[in-house]
Amino acid sequence: MKIFNFKNLAAMSAFGLVALLGTSEMANAQHNRGNDQKHERKANKRLEKLDKERAKAERKRQDHWNRQDTHSGNDRSRGMGYYRGNANANTNRNGRYRVSRNGSYYYTDNRGAELLRQAVNEGYRQGFEAGRNDRNGRRRISYSNSNVYQSGNYGYQSYVDQNQYQYYFRQGFERGYQDGSNSRYQDDYNGDYEYGSNNGGKLNILGTILGQILNLRSY
Repeated sequence: MKIFNFKNLAAMSAFGLVALLGTSEMANAQHNRGNDQKHERKANKRLEKLDKERAKAERKRQDHWNRQDTHSGNDRSRGMGYYRGNANANTNRNGRYRVSRNGSYYYTDNRGAELLRQAVNEGYRQGFEAGRNDRNGRRRISYSNSNVYQSGNYGYQSYVDQNQYQYYFRQGFERGYQDGSNSRYQDDYNGDYEYGSNNGGKLNILGTILGQILNLRSY
């Protein structure tokens, strides 16, 4: 008659349970890795889609500028109020201006010129406030960390090209940030700063600095 060894049977059962648990954990780990890889693929696809959309928008913008460069005569630049490469494109005789930027010339009218001045001044005010807040809060001094600087759209109106508005807004923002974060100017300071001035509680960039940034000429 055979005698069962219950100790051996218990050991075998325990071993089988461990093996089963190990197999289950391995399956769970593989499942989790599969999910992570799946999410990663989805994220990569979204990034690729965004990159394609940005590239498409940039090509569209470049095509728009190229069309404006080839136009002449009574071209109104589709109501943008801002022209590149063609001094005759602006038929609005109520002021015609030429803007020089990075070796290229752009043309606009009174309203466009005023909006570009506004871009610089709004940038200066927003930059000054951001710089003052970072200084008082003992945060790292860096204008490029500001969301307002990165967007560059504060006060934007579609009469001028958005890219140009952003450029001049950021020019003002950088200078305003430097003044606002400068420890030489206390909170109760009410005189002129390095790049701007406080007139009756309203900040504006200095006229000489504004002229240097815009290099705006009537013609």
